[in-house]
Amino acid sequence: MADLAELEGDEGAARSSSVEGPYAAAILLMLLGDEEAAAIMRELGPEEVREIGKAMYAVADASETEVEAALDRFIGGTRQVSSLAAGAAPHIRKVFTQALGPARADNVLGSVAPRESVKSLETLRWMEVPAIAKLLAREHPQVGALIVASLNPDVAAEALNCLNDELQSELVMRAARLGAVSSEAIAELEDVLSRVGDVRQTKPKVSMGGRSDAARIMNKMAKADGERVLKGLKKRDKILGQQIEDEMFVFDNLMDLNDKNLGALMRTVDSAILTLALKSAQPALVERMFACMSARAAQTIRDEMEERGMVKRIEVEEAQKAIIAMARQMAAEGTIMLGGPGDDYV
Repeated sequence: MADLAELEGDEGAARSSSVEGPYAAAILLMLLGDEEAAAIMRELGPEEVREIGKAMYAVADASETEVEAALDRFIGGTRQVSSLAAGAAPHIRKVFTQALGPARADNVLGSVAPRESVKSLETLRWMEVPAIAKLLAREHPQVGALIVASLNPDVAAEALNCLNDELQSELVMRAARLGAVSSEAIAELEDVLSRVGDVRQTKPKVSMGGRSDAARIMNKMAKADGERVLKGLKKRDKILGQQIEDEMFVFDNLMDLNDKNLGALMRTVDSAILTLALKSAQPALVERMFACMSARAAQTIRDEMEERGMVKRIEVEEAQKAIIAMARQMAAEGTIMLGGPGDDYV
């Protein structure tokens, strides 16, 4: 009997491994009634809906074994979920309220409860770019900055391109200055989005925006548009503009250079600086750089890296900054091109 049980377990494991991810979810949804399946789909994001929708067509002729595999995965997953999770949040709040009173309970839970995502922001993921641009143009710039910081950088860049130069700079500046966003600001944003679609009320502080997000958005814009926005931003806040520019092109971005441009840069950089800069670089970038050098030069750098042993992180970062500065200078002189996804070519 033990052998039979072990064999069945092995068969179940093998069957479960054959159906994974959206395909398993698609099979389960196909087994449900229309209303039940629709209720689940309403809780998913747009990318998840597209992915599962595609999978549902793919599994329309699923075999009995594949259906059993999907069910096995579902049952296995539910067994790992403790019954404590069901209704935990309301129960905890009720206990704290009875013990401390409503006001003190709110204060304590506000500091210890895990942050929830702001569900209303999901509305933005379903909106088309023109509708987002119209929203940005209509609302106060601070609300617009929250919207920009909440968007995928590609979508944010497209929406910003629909606006005038002054508003572009204003929104990027405000988005870069965001950090911990108050519940009042989130409530105002939710009020705006409630006119667009169905939203749910939440009151946590949410971290969004910042220089890195602003830099990613700028990198997605066409080169001329990005330069114009950056110029306008520096007029408003020179320090912030420089910080964003510094994050728009970092050492790892050298991976995006073609062999000709990367090779030209490598021939200009001092070997001692390059040796330091490569100590903490991504292996793929290190190999790209070596491939753009002569075999002898590459071997020399490898030997020097091994001989140096451990070095201070700040020394590595300074060396990388020096190479980035050199790359920017060469690009300004027209010696190389710092190509990116938002660049225009003719």
